[in-house]
Amino acid sequence: MVVFDPVSTAASAVKPVPRGPAASAAVHTSTGLKALRGSAAIAGVATFGCGEATGFSEMEVLARAAHAAVADAGLKMSDIDGLCTASVLSTMWPMPVTEYLGINPRYINGTMLGGSSFVAHILPAMMALQSGQCNAVLVCYGSTQRTSTFGRAEIAQARRVMDPQPYETPYAPMQPLSAYALATRRHMHQYGTTRRQLAEVAVAARAWAQRNPEAFMRDPLSIDDVLAARMVSDPLSVRDCCLVTDGGGAFVLVRADRARDLPQKPVYVLGNATANWNRQISAMHDLTVTAASQSGREAFAMAGLAPADMGVVQLYDAFTINTLLFLEDLGFCKKGEAGAFVEGGGIAPGGHLPVNTNGGGLSCTHPGMYGIFTVIEAVRQLRGEGGERQVPGVQTALAHGNGGTLSSQSTAILGTSETL
Repeated sequence: MVVFDPVSTAASAVKPVPRGPAASAAVHTSTGLKALRGSAAIAGVATFGCGEATGFSEMEVLARAAHAAVADAGLKMSDIDGLCTASVLSTMWPMPVTEYLGINPRYINGTMLGGSSFVAHILPAMMALQSGQCNAVLVCYGSTQRTSTFGRAEIAQARRVMDPQPYETPYAPMQPLSAYALATRRHMHQYGTTRRQLAEVAVAARAWAQRNPEAFMRDPLSIDDVLAARMVSDPLSVRDCCLVTDGGGAFVLVRADRARDLPQKPVYVLGNATANWNRQISAMHDLTVTAASQSGREAFAMAGLAPADMGVVQLYDAFTINTLLFLEDLGFCKKGEAGAFVEGGGIAPGGHLPVNTNGGGLSCTHPGMYGIFTVIEAVRQLRGEGGERQVPGVQTALAHGNGGTLSSQSTAILGTSETL
């Protein structure tokens, strides 16, 4: 049964949404969007090659993850009739993926918003499922940026030509690092945030990673280790920065009624929203306020839940400042208070909020675009598959993706059957 019905009443008519920080107070959640709550579920997830996948191409790690996720859902690749995928290296990426996997999707989404893309793909996929356009959507990603001969340096050089930033590229910044260092310094200046508080983020991520056998970096890490680490873009040290790894990830979305008949415990999509205010960090209205303040509010509104209702939180932690900014913008603490929020192991195992329980992009994996792994870890926690890192009794999870240089933001609220 199709539950999504675009309503044309005045109450649900689309209204202009303010841009920039003013948008944090504007929530656009129509009757039609609320009707989608819980209408789709993630039925299968998988990763492949996280860390080093020597000898594999990005297509091959994607395919391995895709096949594993489809099998995890109890389906065959021939059952997949919807595809969402994106790549840094190809603007036409869905076409070779379709060809390589040998599928014939009726629904195709190749929207490229950077690392948030795979979280942003969820809501359009739900609409496609509920309209009857397709029955099973595969969301997939793969990258071999660590072991490939065409790595991050070559990608950055190509981007300067193919995707120039007119107000930034002429100054040859070390992107994306320079942009995040700029936001970090502003947050420190404006709110008194310290390098020690930033280090708490990295140490918490490593503590979770030490409980995750899939994590790439599991060696002990202390606050002093982070503070003494090599400075790469003041005030960010190498330990404030995400990993450079290979890796593939995938998940499968189906309608809720079908998910109940599949082998894995369904994880339902309760809310999803995406916001984008800028491409270049120099075009941000406020370096301490991201579009997550809009995507988060709208995702929570669709889900009918609040930050206090979240059992686990998976954030795109490309740099330690990301975690602080997103904790604030998503409503887990007030603006300027995230430094204090994470002190004393606040987001580490045993803390008051479990954040990035797989180790995040700082210690688990970061193959160029990390967003899909926030969803996969959220699903694993909700299915009770976290092993030593499992948060007991968790029924709700937030997965948040970030793209560009604090540019696109996408938030997903997921839950077990108890939350429907």
